[in-house]
Amino acid sequence: MEKMMQRRNALGLIGSGIVGMVGLTTSAWAQATGDVAPGLAGSERQITIWRDPGCGCCDAYGDYLEEHGFTVTRVDDRDFDKRSVEVGVPAQGIGCHLAEIDGYYVSGLVPVDIIERLLETRPAITGITLPGMPANAPGMSAAKTGTLRTYSFGPEGISIYADE
Repeated sequence: MEKMMQRRNALGLIGSGIVGMVGLTTSAWAQATGDVAPGLAGSERQITIWRDPGCGCCDAYGDYLEEHGFTVTRVDDRDFDKRSVEVGVPAQGIGCHLAEIDGYYVSGLVPVDIIERLLETRPAITGITLPGMPANAPGMSAAKTGTLRTYSFGPEGISIYADE
């Protein structure tokens, strides 16, 4: 039984390495060919994440953003939840970390396509949040499955931003 578990773990590591290499190669190709989100460049690709130190899903989420062409700065902050509320994230809508990108706050494991839409459309909001730690969100799962509900927050209140 133990030998079977060792074999399974080894195969899992090999598979993860292959997936990671494909992701990095795809990301490098996209950057080299200019095939990253049109209209997003420079400071719009810079994102800072305040997270609880040692949070594995936050590290995985940062890696996910990097694979999609973002430059990620990770900041250890055990009080990211307090910082989140201070910038306007509704207390009941806090995600597992707080990020700032080009004047917007992003709370939680929000998929890249939703962040890119935010940066392209530039709505009059403070930011967006994906509350909690949904099991099917980037950073928690290898691939998004099912629906994720993201909320916007700002001077006009809270509303559904994306339901996809």
